[in-house]
Amino acid sequence: MASLAHRGLVHLGMDVSKDSISVAILAPDRDVAVTDKITSDAESVRRLIKRLGRPSGIWACYEAGPTGYDLYRLLNSMGVRCEVVAPSLTPKGRGDRVKTDKRDSRRLAGLHRAGELTAIAVPDPAQEAVRDLCRTRGDMVEDLTRARNRLTKFLLRHSTIYRGVSNWTIRHERWLSGLVFDDKALAATFGHYRATVQLRDTALEAVEADLRGYFATDPFADAVARLGAYRGVTHMGALCLGAEVFDWRRFPSARSFMCFTGLTCSENSTGLSEHRGAITRAGNSHIRGQLCEAAWSYQHHPAMGPTIRQRQDGAGPATIARSWKAQTRLSKRFAALAARKTVKSVVVAAIARELAGFCWAEMTATH
Repeated sequence: MASLAHRGLVHLGMDVSKDSISVAILAPDRDVAVTDKITSDAESVRRLIKRLGRPSGIWACYEAGPTGYDLYRLLNSMGVRCEVVAPSLTPKGRGDRVKTDKRDSRRLAGLHRAGELTAIAVPDPAQEAVRDLCRTRGDMVEDLTRARNRLTKFLLRHSTIYRGVSNWTIRHERWLSGLVFDDKALAATFGHYRATVQLRDTALEAVEADLRGYFATDPFADAVARLGAYRGVTHMGALCLGAEVFDWRRFPSARSFMCFTGLTCSENSTGLSEHRGAITRAGNSHIRGQLCEAAWSYQHHPAMGPTIRQRQDGAGPATIARSWKAQTRLSKRFAALAARKTVKSVVVAAIARELAGFCWAEMTATH
């Protein structure tokens, strides 16, 4: 039975694809939805809403996906209430092995009226644009990593190994510049691999130069100043976190934000048996990647170096105090876990989970 909040409304379950939208229309006095199929252009959506009658009496939903939020914004501009729901949290029958657009739209309409769907937060166009630019940076980082790995593996195949402390430093670049291959084909291969690495480096620098202009721009300036005061969270990382979350108060607790990052443990418990497994990896992978990258810095002893002090210039005293509390706790926690665990990535995931809680507490604090 429909809840009071849903009573008297026409529910639309929409299965959206590139060229078409399958629509299930569930009237308030019906238990079975009527299905229709329209093209995905704005004019067809307008005709559908006009045919259904009063926009304020319609409540639509569709699953988040590659088609973005333009349909959500179009329906809102017409006075239709719309929710974009999380596809990973949409209930599905274990024995359901048939999937069609029509069945999906009917299921969405029924579950939405029953209140069984979980809506996600939709950014405004400006926030979404910066988020896309942050994700472009993430793509550039992945491309650079792949290019570096290809070059390193090529050199390893030919027993050319750098014996210095760290790769991709100034010394490592000098070492690469001094390499000479007698064979013409090998020399050409090395030249192409190295040129690709340099090209990816340049592309990443260009994207980061574009992003730096948003460090002091609302609504991201507050997140950059506050999160940038924490160890391991650079201003660039803080901007990426702020662009991905953009509304920290939609999470009622630190634990709910940790679950959103996919850093909490999976669980399969029943009766008297309890079993916890690996992290769920659900939710936002971009946030999870940023937090795990920052968590590596807590393997060192607590310290206030010049880099952190420089990032804390725009932060308030309360933020600096909370960041120091986080640093002392997480560094101690990292050392304790590293002494018991043989796999460092497991330790980093645990530290990243706690860092997510500190970040949530920081961004929801009143001062």
